[in-house]
Amino acid sequence: MSNFYVIATPIGNMEDITLRAIRILGEVDLILCEDTRMTQKILNKYEIKKATMSYHAQSKIGKTDKIFELLEEGKNIALVSDAGTPGISDPGALLVSQIKEKFGDNVNVIPIPGASAIITALSACGLPIHEFTFLGFLPHKKGRETLFKEIAESERTIAFYESSHRILKTLEALVKFTPNKKVCVAREITKIYEEFKTGTPAELLEYYTKNTVKQKGEFVVIVA
Repeated sequence: MSNFYVIATPIGNMEDITLRAIRILGEVDLILCEDTRMTQKILNKYEIKKATMSYHAQSKIGKTDKIFELLEEGKNIALVSDAGTPGISDPGALLVSQIKEKFGDNVNVIPIPGASAIITALSACGLPIHEFTFLGFLPHKKGRETLFKEIAESERTIAFYESSHRILKTLEALVKFTPNKKVCVAREITKIYEEFKTGTPAELLEYYTKNTVKQKGEFVVIVA
């Protein structure tokens, strides 16, 4: 029976990988990567020499068929994303679903837990997190305003990912729809310029508008 490992990798700091993940990456027959160049940095650091193959949102059906063929041959495969836990706002979720649908219990899908930007941000945000809703990446246009209205009405903490290109627009929308709610913006988590800023949407919008260099990076936004 083949094993298909879903392995979390660091979201920034290369030391944030588990001993189990390092061992499994060294044992499998193939590592599926969102970007082989990104994964190779981790493999080089931990002196892991294994075959890699790209698998991402644009991968064609033929690549999925190849993965199925290897599993049928009894090969053990690992899936990693560029950063964090595969499947969380990540194309790996589709592959796991397809494997379970095709093979059922004949392939072991085994999670190797580790870093996740959303959980890491929630753990240090200081806002109520006994209940929360995770929205992944917000839509760019269609349904965006409706979603902000839902955030405004929610009685649970809401968390989502945002890019540097849209962080100001997101804060402007929060000023409009949730002016009195407390918000935490977590930026570049576990990296050199890691920062957690908490305040009202207006306070945060002013801060990031004035500090243009802090508009760069990867963001998790948490609305209490």
